[in-house]
Parts: sequence; structure tokens; C-alpha cells
Amino acid sequence: MTIEDYYRTIAPKLTNYLIGSGSTYANACDIVQETFLRLWNMRERLQDDPSQVSGLIYTIARNIRINMIRHDSHETLQEEIRDEDAGPAAEAPSPSDMEYLRGRINSALEQLPPLIREAFVLFEISDLSIREIAQITGVTENLVKVRIHRAKEKLRPLLADL
Repeated sequence: MTIEDYYRTIAPKLTNYLIGSGSTYANACDIVQETFLRLWNMRERLQDDPSQVSGLIYTIARNIRINMIRHDSHETLQEEIRDEDAGPAAEAPSPSDMEYLRGRINSALEQLPPLIREAFVLFEISDLSIREIAQITGVTENLVKVRIHRAKEKLRPLLADL
């Protein structure tokens, strides 16, 4: 497979993984771009095994995201926005509104511990196998299964009314 083929198949899933892990859409796009730039720079050393390249791509993206979080944690936060500065309140969205549902799901995912959320997002959203997730995260396959199970157990009550 070429780098372009990997980009077509993996970039959308990688973006979803990053967003599900708590990145903004803009940051996720930046991370995907940087990941494939690094992959391009190492293209001559790549083996043509799709599962190994896929794992490498997710590992690179994960490391870039961790570095971004470390960098951002050193910045100071701006003052909070006061209620009166926010403007008039919007109408409450209906449960059938996709943005409302997406917000509820993202909110529930944010309540999961980071390692559990990561395993769940890689499995359910990025559609990676247990083995691939274990390689990316550097843990055993059994631990990946436990994390996914715990994520489902914690999400069930949070999303029960959807």
C-alpha cells in the first residue's frame, strides 16, 4: 500500500479516535497531518504490512497528542466567560438533534478515565482489533479487553436515556 492509500483508509478513523480522546476537531486534523508527514519521512523504512503500519500511525498520533497536552498544560488559562458575556441562552435541543446526541456522547466519553476511554475509542470508533490496540498502547490484550469492558459498564448508565 502507498502512503496515500493509508491516508484514505486510516485518516478518518484516526481523526475520530483523536476527537473521541478529547481533542478538538482542529487539533485532531493537525495531529493527523503531522502523523502522515512523519510517516512520509520514514516511508523508505516501512515494511509493507498494513497491520504494522496502522499500529505505527496510531502510535505516532498518540505520542503527538500527548506532547501537545504536555505543551498546553504549561500555558495559562484565560479568565472564565461570565454568564452575562455569553449572550442569550439558546433553546434546548431536541433529543433527535444529531448535535445534541453527539454532545451527549462526547460528554459521556469525557467522564471516562483516559486509559479506559482510549481503549474504547480505538475499539469502537477507530475499529481496531484488540491486538492492534495492545500494540499501540503497549499493554496486554487482556488489559485492553478489561478496559473496553469497564468503559461499556461506565457508559451504560450515562447514556441510558438516549
